[in-house]
Amino acid sequence: MEHPDAFLNVIFHEIGNAGDDMALCAGFERGQWRNDQLADHVMEWLPEFALDYSELSEISHANALRMTKKAAKIVYQTEKYGSRGEFGEILLHIAIRQVYKTVPAISKIYYKSAVNETVKGFDAVHVVKKGDDLELWIGETKFYEKLSKAIYDVSKEIADHLETDYLKSEFILIKNKIDPMWPEAKKLKSLLHENTSLDEVFKRVCIPILLTYDSGVVGKSQVCNEEYKENIKAELITSYEILRKKLSAEYKEKFSQEFPLTAHVILVPLKEKKKLIAALDARLKALQV
Repeated sequence: MEHPDAFLNVIFHEIGNAGDDMALCAGFERGQWRNDQLADHVMEWLPEFALDYSELSEISHANALRMTKKAAKIVYQTEKYGSRGEFGEILLHIAIRQVYKTVPAISKIYYKSAVNETVKGFDAVHVVKKGDDLELWIGETKFYEKLSKAIYDVSKEIADHLETDYLKSEFILIKNKIDPMWPEAKKLKSLLHENTSLDEVFKRVCIPILLTYDSGVVGKSQVCNEEYKENIKAELITSYEILRKKLSAEYKEKFSQEFPLTAHVILVPLKEKKKLIAALDARLKALQV
């Protein structure tokens, strides 16, 4: 499945046994952090993020604008955008598509049962092809200003979402939302079947975690050079360890076991979340005219 060209800069990407530590940034242009350019890029991803496989397959030059407007309406139908998480979900979608070449299995927005209802469950459901098998990517995101708060909240949420009853219910929901025309539908439905042991499923699951935060380094920088990259790394380096320790502690407290899954931690420094929300909001409203 084709997707928009890469936009986010990989500031660093360190691969470990428990998963990757990565930082992505929008970068700078003429001394300014690329707030508006990032908002434009997010709009390019709207159809793939919000529409199902069959709808995406039908997009052509003749209906591209109409389908993009439909996607915008699905994603955003409320004035109370300040506390909404859809923007974080889109950034997670973009990040794992760009870096890991994942393939979306379903649109989480389809979990909405009513306008303005917050989507529950995992924030992304993607797959990666591994030979004849599929690796399931079930992601979590926090679109926050404070990184410490994001780490605390996402750790507890992931541990809750890995409870057996919750997972079984979530997998049923996911399975029921898979477009039967999607080429990998049969394989994913088999993996998520209620008769498949979670022990077997966990052999082919990883969790991408994307957290945003307002960055002091971004706020005082003007160019994405090596010095900037080193400063971002210094700003973040302990956060990965803190998150992994917190996640392990939350899981072990619930299940008396070590955390069983690979977790890829993606941190995205912003200059100012509020300004990015305003730019995204303006573009979404324009598409709904």
